[in-house]
Amino acid sequence: MKVTLSVALALAFGATILGAQQGGPPETPAVTVRGQVYTPRTILARNMGTDADQTTAFTPHKVIGNIYYVGTRTLSSYLITTPQGHILINSTYERNVPVIKTSVEQLGFKFEDIKILLGTHAHGDHQEGDALVKQMTGAEVMAMAEDVPALQNMRPGGKEHPIDRQLKDGETVALGGTTLRAVLTAGHTRGATTWTLQAQEDGKPYNVVIASSLRAPNTLTPPVIEEFERTFKVFRALPCDVPLGDHPAQYDMQAKHSYIGKAGVANPFVAGHACAQEADVQEAMFRAQIAQQAGGATAR
Repeated sequence: MKVTLSVALALAFGATILGAQQGGPPETPAVTVRGQVYTPRTILARNMGTDADQTTAFTPHKVIGNIYYVGTRTLSSYLITTPQGHILINSTYERNVPVIKTSVEQLGFKFEDIKILLGTHAHGDHQEGDALVKQMTGAEVMAMAEDVPALQNMRPGGKEHPIDRQLKDGETVALGGTTLRAVLTAGHTRGATTWTLQAQEDGKPYNVVIASSLRAPNTLTPPVIEEFERTFKVFRALPCDVPLGDHPAQYDMQAKHSYIGKAGVANPFVAGHACAQEADVQEAMFRAQIAQQAGGATAR
């Protein structure tokens, strides 16, 4: 018996493709994952929020071990501290660099002690501020090689985008006893990078995954489809106790933060059970987009 591709994929990934009549125009498919409806538009709105959300600091806080959140309400930035200086992941927009600096200082650290600057992918809301951070700190800027061309086109105020070291998939970055691994999770951009590392808390190691966006573009070309097919497999295989992301909503940061310091509550960011949550949403949407573009092709 032949089954439509959209139905087969929906069953395979626990997602119901609702169709144009319920999910908006044809170019905007909708999926239901764990009882919640998502469309490309609502996912983007969830990630970005308002202009104020993108530029207003969220309360800087310790996530786990030597990892701290220093970003805004909707744009993640992480400070990883070491005795030999610090690592910053995601400068976000250039206008946010002073906001990040203030958050770093509120935690008791010096912004100028940042020695390495990394990013998750070559979009302005994550890496536009790289040149300013380098100017202010002298940090070494490292990026996945596949994202370098896009980064070099990112020139706020005419400033050249600094690239001190080009990374390959699986390469490590080390400072002061902390080692991060760069994992290529391409699709959202050619060099989208998920960072993995171990953090110690109460004498126990935890695997931390700082994910790049897994959101597919509105139009899926064969090369992008191939990248995402690889990315979802790679991402799901990563050891993970603490799921983080380049947008706080990807890991329910604000809800988890509300539990910090409550009596009898363990670290809310340790949530291994939720490591696949964002991948489930984004892969369901990816499959729905493929089915929609196929125009009702049948599975064989």
